[in-house]
Amino acid sequence: MKADGPPITPAGMAALRARYDHLLGTERPAIVEIVSWAAGNGDRSENGDYLYGRKRMREIDRELAYLARRMKSLRVVDPARQEVRTKVFFGATVTLADEDDEQLTITIIGDDEQDASAGRIGWSAPLARALRGAAIGDLRRVNLPSGEKEWELVEISYPAD
Repeated sequence: MKADGPPITPAGMAALRARYDHLLGTERPAIVEIVSWAAGNGDRSENGDYLYGRKRMREIDRELAYLARRMKSLRVVDPARQEVRTKVFFGATVTLADEDDEQLTITIIGDDEQDASAGRIGWSAPLARALRGAAIGDLRRVNLPSGEKEWELVEISYPAD
């Protein structure tokens, strides 16, 4: 793990590792077995199991290579160990209020584990970049696809140790 790579939570790294292990230990061996069986059936040029299996194996190998490179470059950061809890840093869960007093609660996590529909945004997302280092009461202006929007930081929390 690099000391200066993109951040990811321990749970996010575990999810990447689980995906890698599943592909390598379960899915790839099953495809290899199908391809071996299909190759033994004669003419490979018209054998759908063989052709599909080879294609799927290439896809799995590409994803395994990507996951290996990605996991090597990431830096695991545990938000529960954050010492300064009065400002927004990686792993913070923040509540924001807009001009109409509509509230939004988001958690800032690694780009590999983001899920906007669940309120988890990536560290390099425009809103996360705007909030970095902010304290309660600070106003932040963010350029969104729908236009510019101003948010006030209402609450900051981090997971318990």
